[in-house]
Amino acid sequence: MPRAAVSCVFAAAARARGSGSLRSARRARASLASSSSSSSSSNEAPPVDPYLEQKKHRLSWMHWLHDIPKHRAWAASWQRDVQDRLRATETVRLGVDCFIAEDAHIFAEPGRDVVVGDRCKIASHVYVHGPVVLGNDVSINARCHFESGAGGVVVGDDARIGPGVHVYAFDHVFDDADVPVKDQGVRSVGVVVGADVWIGANACVDGVVVGDHAVVGAGAVVTRDVDAYAIVAGNPARKIGDRRTRAAERRAAAAGEEKRDRDRKEEEEEEEEARA
Repeated sequence: MPRAAVSCVFAAAARARGSGSLRSARRARASLASSSSSSSSSNEAPPVDPYLEQKKHRLSWMHWLHDIPKHRAWAASWQRDVQDRLRATETVRLGVDCFIAEDAHIFAEPGRDVVVGDRCKIASHVYVHGPVVLGNDVSINARCHFESGAGGVVVGDDARIGPGVHVYAFDHVFDDADVPVKDQGVRSVGVVVGADVWIGANACVDGVVVGDHAVVGAGAVVTRDVDAYAIVAGNPARKIGDRRTRAAERRAAAAGEEKRDRDRKEEEEEEEEARA
């Protein structure tokens, strides 16, 4: 409580005693207690959230929680600090409303910039070495690895990169069997991942173009370009479907299964009738 306020309260109490007013003295003492309590409360540090570190840990691995307003609110100052430190130490440009896990490993230098669009999310233990350009609304899940070589990596808007995906934009040269691989250098042609692409967990993409709207199955090893809307899987990856016809194919398969069930039921009914 400020010294002047204390003095005023004591003066009021003295006047009350001088006038013989017990009621005024009691009011003065109550005023002093109230002022002291109010001053003490205003000087106290804000309460510490005992779960804050765990909440950060959870959000770093489950970045989609950042889309929930209540999580985005408490994470705002933390994310501002994380992203400011990243901008200060690496040649990184970040769009608005991004989420970057504190333990993501992002490395960029002049000429090998990392450019991240709006509303992108980069989860825990992701490794990114520029040059890399991410469009808007791209999510990179935990433990992904982007090594961009000289050719760089470009990822289109709305792409989803599953956990553990490895993207390599360069290869070692090993054409001469008489020369150690380490002495033959590298070549880099870059990687382009189109818009609205989903790359499943633990896939490997090496020096290719993945067309818009394509889907790469989990664990696939992609060494050739992937057509737009194609669904690929396997090692090496091969085309197993097309997103544009997938819904019709699934409906046809379901209709076929229903017909088989009806035919089987009719056969069973006919056998029952025959036995009767």
